[in-house]
Amino acid sequence: MRRNIIAALTLLLWGAGLTTAAVAQQPVKLGVLNDQTGLYADLTGMGSVHAARMAVEDYGGKVLGRPIEVIFADHQNKPDIGAGIARQWIETAGVNVILDIPNSAVGLAVREVTRTHDAVDINTGAASSDLSGKACSPHGVHWSFDTYGLAATVGQALVKQGGDTWFFITADYAFGHALERDTSAFVTAAGGKVVGAARHPLNTADFSSFLLQAQASKAKIVALSNAGGDTINAIKQAGEFGLSRSNDQRVAALLLQFPDVHALGLEAAQGLTASETFFWDLDDKTRAWTKRFLALNGGKPPSMIHAGTYGATLHYLKAVAAAGTTDATKVVAKMKEIPIDDFYTKGTVREDGRVMRPYYLLQVKKPSESKYPFDYLKLLATVPAEQAARPLSQSECPMVKHG
Repeated sequence: MRRNIIAALTLLLWGAGLTTAAVAQQPVKLGVLNDQTGLYADLTGMGSVHAARMAVEDYGGKVLGRPIEVIFADHQNKPDIGAGIARQWIETAGVNVILDIPNSAVGLAVREVTRTHDAVDINTGAASSDLSGKACSPHGVHWSFDTYGLAATVGQALVKQGGDTWFFITADYAFGHALERDTSAFVTAAGGKVVGAARHPLNTADFSSFLLQAQASKAKIVALSNAGGDTINAIKQAGEFGLSRSNDQRVAALLLQFPDVHALGLEAAQGLTASETFFWDLDDKTRAWTKRFLALNGGKPPSMIHAGTYGATLHYLKAVAAAGTTDATKVVAKMKEIPIDDFYTKGTVREDGRVMRPYYLLQVKKPSESKYPFDYLKLLATVPAEQAARPLSQSECPMVKHG
């Protein structure tokens, strides 16, 4: 009997050893989920995959003694497809964290998947401030930028410059709605007025009817509450309507990222304002990182989403090491505990999951002002993190305790 017990214990311990060894060989998997082929591909796409792999390389390629693997997929800007990929990744492919997730509707759908699974989502590409508001999660982090920060930066600045009447041309989904909502709040608080809005489908080719409505409104600011290819098309067509150069009406792109300016060219984009959290030409560190990125990305310049995906990947791996586990709840808690420290972010993750970071108010240069490749922007102002973030006293996040 005693021999049987000893034999059984030996087999049990041997099996446990095999299990531990097997887990140690399993990779920590990072999934980059984004738009690979559509209107946001230049802002996210393979650039985010390159950025994540750069961070893995810089970290050393292993964490907790396990190799790190980066995979990616195209969500096609469809929430059901994005949520389905996220679920399959977590349940059958062993993905531990999902990154990027541009398109707020997709980001919110993926958030609901990770909320009920042992996985983290770090939104480096989605913008809706609801991700750190009513849709916040102990498994989620909102990394690069949000609609509140964009509104606090460019929205307030334009009102101060005399833009006291606004008409919105808004992408008709979660991101566009959130950006219009958050910007409208700043406009009215500053004494301005919203005189109208027009909603357009995602990936719109013809903006003529929406621009005609904006012209008829007589609003001083025609605010583009959209992004990527939609913003580029709207700006080009606004120029044809005379809006971009008009003294009476001014086009404002509420989310204008560096690759958008590159695609437009300085002749079409000159004078536009932009709000970004990453500016490639800010200092020696941002320039050095950009040089590495360009070599991997076929010479295409980085967006703040690309830079954010690099930083989010690095911080996630540091948190995994500090927590000693890939358990989603414990890792996100550790991400909030340790400071963020990468080539452009020196900040923290707040209790609602929002990264605290400054925003930069930028203006597109005239062609005559550009002196070297990618010399497109000039820095007008820096908005401190505390002013660019929604106060916790106003937060709808269930994790925030209101005294």
